[in-house]
Amino acid sequence: MAQLRKLGRPTDHRKAMLRNQVTNLFEYGRIETTYTRAKETQRMADKMITLAKRGDLHARRQVLAYIYDEDVVKKLFDEIAPNYSERNGGYTRVLKMGPRRGDGAEMAIIELV
Repeated sequence: MAQLRKLGRPTDHRKAMLRNQVTNLFEYGRIETTYTRAKETQRMADKMITLAKRGDLHARRQVLAYIYDEDVVKKLFDEIAPNYSERNGGYTRVLKMGPRRGDGAEMAIIELV
């Protein structure tokens, strides 16, 4: 089983944070966050795109159970997923940016390919 990163947060806070990050990634196309958060966000975003590529009602309801915003889900199914119809995985890219000034945390940009 894949090791889940805990990110120094209680379970409910961690899940809510990742859901927000995945939602924002689909809404804006790219977000800036720490490297470890970006890697976790990448895992979930790729799963959501894979579900959206199926395009059926069950997949839409599974995505709606994870992503908060219905407009973002509509965008995911109507605009984002069709772009990746020929692609088997690897829908997102994580680029390292270097350390954050305040605490030295490794920063990264995660974006849709």
